[in-house]
Amino acid sequence: AGYLGIKTPVPYRYRKELGGRLKYGLNFAYGGTGVFDTPAPEPNMTTQIDFLQQLLDDSVYSKRALKTSVALVSLAGNDYSNYIATNGSTAGFPAFIGRVVNQLKVNLKRIHNLGVRKIAASALQPLGCLPQSTAQFSFEQCNESENALVGLHNQLLAQAVNDLNKETNSSSFFVLDMYNAFWNVFNQKQAHQVSPTFVNPFEPCCVGVSAAFSCGSVDENGVKQYTLCSNPKSKFFWDTVHPTEQGWRAVYSTPALQSSLKQFW
Repeated sequence: AGYLGIKTPVPYRYRKELGGRLKYGLNFAYGGTGVFDTPAPEPNMTTQIDFLQQLLDDSVYSKRALKTSVALVSLAGNDYSNYIATNGSTAGFPAFIGRVVNQLKVNLKRIHNLGVRKIAASALQPLGCLPQSTAQFSFEQCNESENALVGLHNQLLAQAVNDLNKETNSSSFFVLDMYNAFWNVFNQKQAHQVSPTFVNPFEPCCVGVSAAFSCGSVDENGVKQYTLCSNPKSKFFWDTVHPTEQGWRAVYSTPALQSSLKQFW
């Protein structure tokens, strides 16, 4: 929102307490969720869109308001983490990716049918470069087999967006190029001088003291079981999956993201 020059949308949970700010939009996202159910006990993307539908039905928003609105649909890979965690087979992975993207396509079309006329779907970042995957390589290199699967997801997503634009005879749908934006930063090809150079972009700032612990873990006595780097601004990743604020600033300053964001207008 900041990079588009608009105010941060209100979290859906606080829609009543912050009713005066609803004109700036709502954030329906729940951490850990996907297009399908995941271990996170939160609403999946279909239910999140149901919430928007309900707000329309209750006249909190009008169709007319949505026609001048934009939507960011972010799918960050939780469906795939869940597939791996539930012992999904390597052979079945490509077919599962097809199912995920097909459901995402259904969701994007539904948002369009509700009235939104500019809808961005974020491409997957190179998941094989997250610290949870680079740890096995001492944070020195990415997991190429994981990135190959990400490539398939992004290829199918680009095709789905292309199909939706043809079906609706519009240019309503587009992809936010997170994949190349992350690589721009990893390769230190900064768009602006404000973007920092990260010494080792794959090494996180906050890590558990052992494999049994993660960032933020404490033992039964409340003793910290994680370590922090001395300067979070020097790190691209905060923990094993999430970039730092400085990391995100770098991503959004890249040519790949700047070019994608222009499609919102």
